[in-house]
Amino acid sequence: MESVTHHGRTTAYRRANRGGAGDPVLFVHGSGGTHGLWKAQIARLAPSFPVVALDLSGHGESEDVDADAGWGALSAYADDALAVAEETGARTLVGNSLGGAVVLHLLLEREFEADAVALVGTGAKLSVMDDLLAWLDGDFDRAVEFLHEDDRLFHDPDDRYVELSREAMYEVGLRVTSRDFRSCHTFDVRDRLDEITAPTLAVVGEHDMLTPPWYHEFLAENVRDGRYAEIEGAAHLAMLETPEAFNGTLTRFLDEVR
Repeated sequence: MESVTHHGRTTAYRRANRGGAGDPVLFVHGSGGTHGLWKAQIARLAPSFPVVALDLSGHGESEDVDADAGWGALSAYADDALAVAEETGARTLVGNSLGGAVVLHLLLEREFEADAVALVGTGAKLSVMDDLLAWLDGDFDRAVEFLHEDDRLFHDPDDRYVELSREAMYEVGLRVTSRDFRSCHTFDVRDRLDEITAPTLAVVGEHDMLTPPWYHEFLAENVRDGRYAEIEGAAHLAMLETPEAFNGTLTRFLDEVR
């Protein structure tokens, strides 16, 4: 892992380049996750283009930040992503779930000039159900169990990927994971999508119940240059559950617009 220091803290990231051409692509994980949820992109896409995946503050190997859930935490996560993008020269952003909100924040609040954007299992508004918010207050085991039930994070995954996701969430822990989901719950940029000019791919697993396909249709229809893609046989973490299909979809999009 490499790291960059900014705003008094250190953000860790992994960089992979196996002869790929062009500027790096930066991958931003979702709530309770780490850069490891992009393992199939780090391993398989690096021959096509340089890949960078970070750990947001308080996740994985990155130092935490003193920020409340909501705007403060989202802004801090955007600082993390911006610092890594500037350090590595990444001009293309890929965000999953909370990571999609981070990417949208960079585009709308920091005026980040992206070459291209992929929004994966995310939305312009990310409301979280009341039961999950309650479990995140005091029953973390139930929250993790709920998220790993059918057609939430996964549809029909390899058991190894489920274990990777569970382990990451427990390692991140209740406090930070709760902050993540509560930050998602307050996020809403539905009335600002027309400000986004970068070519944008909204991609979703067909079975995703957390951020369903219509969230992504809305994204694709309301940014200025949007495209929609649906990944068969996957739910919220399509990039981990069906990496071949996801990577092919992302690569075709980037080949077209970059």
